[in-house]
Amino acid sequence: MATTGFWPVKGSLKDVVKYAENPDKTTNPKYLDDDLAAALKYVSNDDKTDKQLFVGAINCPPVRAYEQMMATKRRYGKMGGNVAYHGYQSFKSGEVTPEEAFEIGMKTARRMWGKEYEIVVTTHLNTDNLHNHFVINSVSFKTGLKFENHISDHRRLREISDEICKEYGKSVLENADFYNGDRNAYWVHNHGGKTRRDILREDVDDAINNSASYVEFVALMKHKGYVFSRSEATDHPSVKAPTWEKAIRFDRLGNEYKKDRILERIRETGNRARFNQFSEPYKKTKAKYRQTPLKELEYQLRRVKYMDTLEALFYLFMELLKPSTPKPNYTPPLSPELRQELRKLEQYQKQFRLLHDENINTVPELEAFIGKLSMQITEFEEERSKTDNKRRRAKTDEETKAYYAEIRGISAQIKPIRDKLKIAKATLESVPKTQQLLDIERGMEEKIKIKEQKRGISR
Repeated sequence: MATTGFWPVKGSLKDVVKYAENPDKTTNPKYLDDDLAAALKYVSNDDKTDKQLFVGAINCPPVRAYEQMMATKRRYGKMGGNVAYHGYQSFKSGEVTPEEAFEIGMKTARRMWGKEYEIVVTTHLNTDNLHNHFVINSVSFKTGLKFENHISDHRRLREISDEICKEYGKSVLENADFYNGDRNAYWVHNHGGKTRRDILREDVDDAINNSASYVEFVALMKHKGYVFSRSEATDHPSVKAPTWEKAIRFDRLGNEYKKDRILERIRETGNRARFNQFSEPYKKTKAKYRQTPLKELEYQLRRVKYMDTLEALFYLFMELLKPSTPKPNYTPPLSPELRQELRKLEQYQKQFRLLHDENINTVPELEAFIGKLSMQITEFEEERSKTDNKRRRAKTDEETKAYYAEIRGISAQIKPIRDKLKIAKATLESVPKTQQLLDIERGMEEKIKIKEQKRGISR
């Protein structure tokens, strides 16, 4: 079984070809014996990319793919617009060997684009589910016309991929909804993250498993932070979280999430309750959402006079995201948006450490710190430029080597500053979103508190 997709590349053709041919992704030692592993030290040389394992090309030599694609563009005067198309073909985990994946990828690319376009094909082995990458020149070497990228082309790629998978005895997604190549979802999954649709599926599954009726299911979805964009009684209910621009229909999540199937799954849970009474599973599940971890964390920070700082802001954010928080009554964040940020936890941890180590408490202090780092980089770059000018005027090889060594030393000093500057800028960009998500979470907790007070529930 393989999923497919492709999208236009508007930036650098060289960059996308370089990514597809990355030897770190195409030569996983897991699939190699000792002799091959030793040989790869040689073939990973950028000058010998035509020797790499699982890197091939169609209508051009792999080692000169970029140059030939650019020559085609220049010959027909088509240098602007989309420079290439970047596609992928991802296989079900464990279903293909690297050799099979590469062969299927080459055949798929040849049938799809091979009559008119230059193509680089690679098989990446850096994830459990092996996947091919295709880089296709946007200009035909045969006619000089540019690839037009119609929706029918995406369907055709899927059909060709399925045909070849069947030839190799692999499974295909029979009668599946057409996958149109959501590249954002692909990259999120490729880095171990979850999209909002993934979060929504998990929440729907949890609500179904803890409901005895559709009424309970709707109530639990609302407790999870979703708003039904139209009546939940419709045949095609849809929901959205506070920051979503568009609602998502349940039936667009897959066949298991169509309304009639949701009703069947609720009946299959075996949860039952007397007429007009919520079931025990619902009551227990609802109890989780009566907790107010954000409010409790803020109370503790106020006690030690730690609130109202950037460090406190990111601390609260990370504590809510940590799935292993050592609290006996820990519950995941209420808002779907905040739960989705779990995939960025490592990034937020780096930002928190920067604020802590540099004792930065306010946005103006962070902005001043960014300016300070930028100034340091500028000074080093000016020094490096002066040294390079001296190197150009050197009269002996010894002097040239000495200046090169000095330049490398300056570059080594710039790198950690540049890395820190990158984190600082990302932190500054994260502040508004972090505040917004905490405000949403705080508002949801407050609503729960008000409802409990109205019902006379003591805390």
